[in-house]
Amino acid sequence: MKKINLDKVNYIQYGNDKGKDIILLHGWGQNIEMMEPLGNPLSSKYHITILDFPGYGKSAEPDEVWTVSDYADLVHELVKKLKIKKPTLIGHSFGGRVAIVYASKYEVDRVVLFGAPCVRTKKGLTLKEKMLKKAKTLPGMGKIAEIAKNYIGSEDYKNASPRMREILVKTVNEDLSEYAKKITAPTLLIWGEMDEAAPFEEAKLLEGLLTDGALIVLPGTHYAYLENLQQVINIINNFMEG
Repeated sequence: MKKINLDKVNYIQYGNDKGKDIILLHGWGQNIEMMEPLGNPLSSKYHITILDFPGYGKSAEPDEVWTVSDYADLVHELVKKLKIKKPTLIGHSFGGRVAIVYASKYEVDRVVLFGAPCVRTKKGLTLKEKMLKKAKTLPGMGKIAEIAKNYIGSEDYKNASPRMREILVKTVNEDLSEYAKKITAPTLLIWGEMDEAAPFEEAKLLEGLLTDGALIVLPGTHYAYLENLQQVINIINNFMEG
């Protein structure tokens, strides 16, 4: 396990102190704010923890090039520090991939994943991907289509440090299939039917690997959880009570 300094990790906690613990994990290049639309309405019933992954928001960059497993270990160290028992993990995109690894290694109550594939399927490049592949300013561009499609135009991504770019390439290309097979907790996949970053076939692949998994498809894109927020809140509440 890589060296972890929790003093450099930014997180917030709020909500019902008597409720079950939910940890919200944001996607690549994002931060706590992207998960607050979920955390705020859930906080009346549950105790909410949201963190900035190292390298984003107000959390310092890792000192080394991390894997998805390293990020999962970071979350576990925070869980131990906060004395949380059997949390439910809710993760979007990269945060969902971290949740997959965490749930395969550590005890959880439930898992909810939004647009979080365990492995990228081989498919032909879209026109947008072909255009992006021509850009030579970012190392490994041809290998990171999922993130490039969403973040190549953003200042945050273009200004990412060399280390965070290395982490990006490493984590996007990791096959998490063997981790997914080890998850025994009930796992709910919520996917946007028009998700281009994590296409529907990747959701079906992941569902087939899970011991106790279910897939719900909603209208929308890679951010279907925000585009259908109230419906997603209702789904999560029902899942938590089941």
